[in-house]
Amino acid sequence: MPQPLRIIMLGTGDFALPTFVHLCETNHNVIALITQPDRPQGRKQLIIPSPIACAAKERGIPVLQPENVNSPEFLEQLKALKPDLLITAAYGQILSAELLTIPPLGGINLHGSILPAYRGASPVARAIENGDLETGVTVIRMTPKIDAGGMIAVAKTPIAPDETAGELEERIAELGAPLIAQSIAAIEAGTATILPQDKAKVTRAPKLKKDDGLIDWSKSGLAIHNLVRAMQPWPIASTFWKRAYDPTREPLRLIVHKTEPVVDRDGAPGVVLEAFGDQLVVAGSQGAVRLITVQVPGKKPAPVAAFLNGNCVVPGEQLG
Repeated sequence: MPQPLRIIMLGTGDFALPTFVHLCETNHNVIALITQPDRPQGRKQLIIPSPIACAAKERGIPVLQPENVNSPEFLEQLKALKPDLLITAAYGQILSAELLTIPPLGGINLHGSILPAYRGASPVARAIENGDLETGVTVIRMTPKIDAGGMIAVAKTPIAPDETAGELEERIAELGAPLIAQSIAAIEAGTATILPQDKAKVTRAPKLKKDDGLIDWSKSGLAIHNLVRAMQPWPIASTFWKRAYDPTREPLRLIVHKTEPVVDRDGAPGVVLEAFGDQLVVAGSQGAVRLITVQVPGKKPAPVAAFLNGNCVVPGEQLG
């Protein structure tokens, strides 16, 4: 009987966890997990292992956490493990050409888009931000060039109108786990079909920055709603409230967690159209948005009715 493939998984983020667990639970021979070093997290800067590292330790699978996965020292350590195939998903470091030559079967990667669309670090958020109605996952051959390898398998799914990036990423991570297993089987059997990506259709999904969450009220109400969805769980959308009743005070940063588009209301961009009860409606360039859940720095997210009850917001005031 042929020996099962010796597989090493490289992953750090939550997107990688369903694939790792699925491979373990379907009796694939996962001989090690390579993940990023544990980092300080939260206000208290506590060192907390990632969920995928915890999952590996619970199963007795060795966990390797190199600062530089391409260093000569680590490459020697990797060679000693004699992997047949590497699996990557949300790992966080670019793999060198030298590293990818170590396993005889190379490496495959699970990417959170229908490639060649949204190559880069934030494919899920960028798809929602752009108002896409469909996304998916793609299994590709690993190459030194980011997300540019040939495509082995694709799975597609619709994007719900109010789905956040966090919710969608969790869902497509589950969609991708069995797709990786199917791709491994095809590679092992020599039946995998690898299709090149169409370079003319490549789009980018750059890493999110904190400023990406700042609401631009010159955009349409629907585009603002999509931005709010896309910025969950980080960096979270925000704007500034210029308090007309006290213009000497600094504008208050208002964190916006949830909205809904309002198509039948118009006004100057960023102007409050309604502020009463549970209705805080603000105009975009076309249509408006209703703010549903908001947060003042230092406090917890709250329904907009609670915010309005404690703050004197009036129609005609400006956000942004």
